[in-house]
Amino acid sequence: MSNDNADQGQQPEEIKPEDWAGEMGLKWLANLSLFEEMIAPIGDALLARADFQPGETVIDLGCGGAATTLAIADAVAPSGKVMGVDISPDLVASAQERASRSGAENIEFTCADASTVTLSDAPYDRLFSRFGSMFFEDPKSAFANLHGLVRKGGRIDLAVWGPPRDNLWMMEMMGVVRNHVEVPPAVPRAPGPFAFEDLDYLGEILSSGGFSDVDVAAYVALQPVGGVGATPEQAADFASAAMATGRLLRDQGDAVVNAARKELIDLFARHHVPGKGVMMQGKVWLVSAVA
Repeated sequence: MSNDNADQGQQPEEIKPEDWAGEMGLKWLANLSLFEEMIAPIGDALLARADFQPGETVIDLGCGGAATTLAIADAVAPSGKVMGVDISPDLVASAQERASRSGAENIEFTCADASTVTLSDAPYDRLFSRFGSMFFEDPKSAFANLHGLVRKGGRIDLAVWGPPRDNLWMMEMMGVVRNHVEVPPAVPRAPGPFAFEDLDYLGEILSSGGFSDVDVAAYVALQPVGGVGATPEQAADFASAAMATGRLLRDQGDAVVNAARKELIDLFARHHVPGKGVMMQGKVWLVSAVA
């Protein structure tokens, strides 16, 4: 943090839990196409690994804008079905509209906290989640609840972010933020994007919930920050408007926001690939286990 900020008596920001039922859900919805472009290849890799078959019943946990829900519905049609679960009422409403426009008849949605949700037609054959399982306040209780929604011998497939050091798209952005705001050290295993970076811990959580035969594959690729084809300026605007990093900067005032935006543009320019966008390294764990 600069000396000027210190002289003004600013205190380190606390990184508040991400409010997916409110602010973060609305941000995701407002920037849905850009978020989807950034993580669509990861969803495709997880879907390929899950290899859903016609007739299966599936829960899509943290379904967001329903991109993966629609893909699952197509894979399990005509006799299978998929239930999309998300804590954000705004995202669920949007997902319902999107599914209705698609004409798919084997999709339902429910707005609920997955750590406590009950489904009257459980158990399902499968559970799937692309980045929807890392934010539980009490993950052991949450996964025990999810275990009860899947039949014995059923399968769970998850995508979770790997270690921060292997996700430069996030770490380099946070480096810019730290030039302007004193950010407290991350708390290992705390709810958030990197809650399950430690595979031993994730295995412990799954085992405590009743899952076994955990299998993990690493997915490493370049992430298009701000969407496919984004310019450095567009990626900086996306980071400022849509991600938690932007919230930390906005709390410090316009001068800090503008200075940080310039640094973000410079950062993203170094990673810009013409025709592809701002491409930065990401690493994801693709995890499966048996109920």
